[in-house]
Amino acid sequence: MDWEDHWEQLGPPAPPPRARKPGVWTIALVVLGLMGLLLAALHWRGWLAAGRQALAGGAPVTAAADLPRPAPADRDAAHFSLCAGPHRVNCVIDGDTIWYAGEKIRLADINAPEVSDPDCDAEQLLGEKATDRLLALLNMGAFSLVPLPGRDTDVYGRKLRTISRGGQSLGMVLVKEGLAEKWVGFRRDWCD
Repeated sequence: MDWEDHWEQLGPPAPPPRARKPGVWTIALVVLGLMGLLLAALHWRGWLAAGRQALAGGAPVTAAADLPRPAPADRDAAHFSLCAGPHRVNCVIDGDTIWYAGEKIRLADINAPEVSDPDCDAEQLLGEKATDRLLALLNMGAFSLVPLPGRDTDVYGRKLRTISRGGQSLGMVLVKEGLAEKWVGFRRDWCD
């Protein structure tokens, strides 16, 4: 058998291997990863909450640059979540009540809409916004618990405290954003 006969038996040369194109799953994972990074950046900068607030027709969220900054005197800090279940250590009940280090604390300088027993849908919605905002504010850094002069607890046994950061009340941030009102001795009707 000569070379030409051998060549004919082998057939045409195989084409060079093609470069693999990225699969649909690879592209989807890359896109989802980029979206996750974008959402994380927006959340970190506070823009995501501001956008949700604006879409819901609420008061604008205070810009991150205008929020109180921790001071050396601010020594309390914890990671807070929404309260759920009977075991409560560091969590937010609503816009003016939290658990911190196992103690139930009522923010003494504000009144926020109710979420557990609201009088109307508008109060429920505003109460949820206040709760979410207080949760975000508490998780932004160290703070101080300032006792109410002359009164340690309320009629429900909750510790009465103002929560401040850098000497400024976090409750007043909620008031400024339209999510709470300054406490004047009685709660208002959030449904009018």
